[in-house]
Amino acid sequence: RISISCLLPASWHFSISPVGCPRILNTTLRQIVVIGILAAAVSLLYYSLVVIRNKYGRAYRDKRFHRYLARVTDTEATDTNNPNLNYGIVVDCGSSGSRIFVYCWPRHNGNPHDLLDIKQMRDKNRKPVVMKIKPGISEFASSPEKVSDYISPLLSFAAEHVPRAKHKETPLYILCTAGMRILPESQQKAILEDLLTDIPVHFDFLFSDSHAEVISGKQEGVYAWIGINFVLGRFEHTDDEDDAIVEVHVPGSENKESIFRKRTVGILDMGGVSTQIAYEVPKTVSFASSQQEEVAKNLLAEFNLGCDVHQTEHVYRVYVATFLGFGGNAARQRYEDSLFTSTALKNRLLGKQTGLTSDSPCLDPCLPLDAQDEIQQNGQTMYLRGTGDFNLCREMIQPFMNKTNETQTSLNGVYQPAVHFQNSEFYGFSEFYYCTEDVLRMGGDYNAAKFTKAAKDYCATKWSVLRERFDRGLYASHADLHRLKYQCFKSAWMYEVFHSGFSFPESYGNLKTALQVYDKEVQWTLGAILYRTRFLPLRDIQQENFRGSHSHWRSFSFVYNHYLFFVCFLIVLLSILLYLLRLRRIHRRMLRNSSSTSLWIEEGLPPQKIAGPL
Repeated sequence: RISISCLLPASWHFSISPVGCPRILNTTLRQIVVIGILAAAVSLLYYSLVVIRNKYGRAYRDKRFHRYLARVTDTEATDTNNPNLNYGIVVDCGSSGSRIFVYCWPRHNGNPHDLLDIKQMRDKNRKPVVMKIKPGISEFASSPEKVSDYISPLLSFAAEHVPRAKHKETPLYILCTAGMRILPESQQKAILEDLLTDIPVHFDFLFSDSHAEVISGKQEGVYAWIGINFVLGRFEHTDDEDDAIVEVHVPGSENKESIFRKRTVGILDMGGVSTQIAYEVPKTVSFASSQQEEVAKNLLAEFNLGCDVHQTEHVYRVYVATFLGFGGNAARQRYEDSLFTSTALKNRLLGKQTGLTSDSPCLDPCLPLDAQDEIQQNGQTMYLRGTGDFNLCREMIQPFMNKTNETQTSLNGVYQPAVHFQNSEFYGFSEFYYCTEDVLRMGGDYNAAKFTKAAKDYCATKWSVLRERFDRGLYASHADLHRLKYQCFKSAWMYEVFHSGFSFPESYGNLKTALQVYDKEVQWTLGAILYRTRFLPLRDIQQENFRGSHSHWRSFSFVYNHYLFFVCFLIVLLSILLYLLRLRRIHRRMLRNSSSTSLWIEEGLPPQKIAGPL
């Protein structure tokens, strides 16, 4: 006997017994039939859920595949006949010259949680639309009226590639960096004023007063950080279990719960003159003193990359610090100046002639074994000969880090928020890559122990052997004799800056040294166009208000609507089954009653009353 109770849609209670079922079925078989029906319904629901999951899982995998494919097809020529493509122009006015970059992107998909898919424009020959001119714009400080003529060839070059119909809606940004920063403010204003006055007369690009400016080193570092992480896809906030995530305390929302999103990468960039570090600070920072807090305000940047200022999933807190004099070439110059001064002082005190002739050179542990070099200073020449002692070289350059005893500080005693070494990732560019790859041939994943051993072996190798290897072409194609001679010093300098200056442990294994990302050089201008056009998606969203503002909800609720549908389907199926079984029981009872009444009538006896329920 199987008893079934149901409160909805009505209050029912009944039992299935052998009397209420065909005699052909026994009790065990009836139970199997009912259980089979229920199992079939549950199986249908489970199958439906699996299908939905596979569908959306496949859709996400397809999205990742298309993202990868998009990186591959970045090298394809830009389809200028596509009316849905938008364009943007950035001019990088550096100290040695100015370069123009043209970017393009399709219409925004309407989802306010997604960023624009910006790519570098490519011409018919699949080459990036880039042009460079010399000298730097700062050379016109004394004649600012010539600046617009100087930059006009760059803008004409861009105008030839951007479709004419798109000129008026194509934003143009002229951003000046190091060369302009050192000029007096009056000369900066004169140069920018000439650009703002003359460019709109000759070109139809979208160019307002805020589109031409001198950006700080902090802004340049933030733009570089944005560009690298955008190319790496770290701003795509997904639920993929393969992606490393980090807990973030969103700036300005300390009272709210923290969020989890993709881990971004930090960048280390060592040039010839300066070294820069930039990375996200996911947790709220604390300061050892009020003075440290004041300094930190100039090093921490908080910004929202999303088009909606009320959404916090694209709010980032990034630490950026630039250290002048800590580039590879500038550091070598500081080292040589110190070596010259200290040797000259010892000669005066001890009455020696060390370094004054090639026969009695000054011994330099930071040069390869037996390598010879000269230092020119104040009309005097000091002769050097390398001893190739990597460890001694490290000891001699450690004081140049200018470290202090204060907590949370790095080079020059500058404030540096703590890095979560167990859950972080960094990319090293420029000298970080050249030091590991050009001669040592170990670029990519950085390993401190292997790098130290390779650097020691290189420094201890005789200069004649290194020259022989160079002549045989065993080093990188762009490595020259200058690289060979100063590789020992720069290896020690890079090592000390990374481990002693920035305090990364020697066991740190998440540094990748690279020249390019996905086989292309990533410029800070990409981050600049991404940041400065972050509100443009609102235009597309407003044009397609309903489809834009509800696209995320539709995709989000579609799955749950299907869940609800199949639950309702199951309830209706069970209700129909129960209702049919109840009708069958009533019908059987009526047949029994009518059969009993007919029997009493045939025998001439009055029918017996059947006792009803109490």
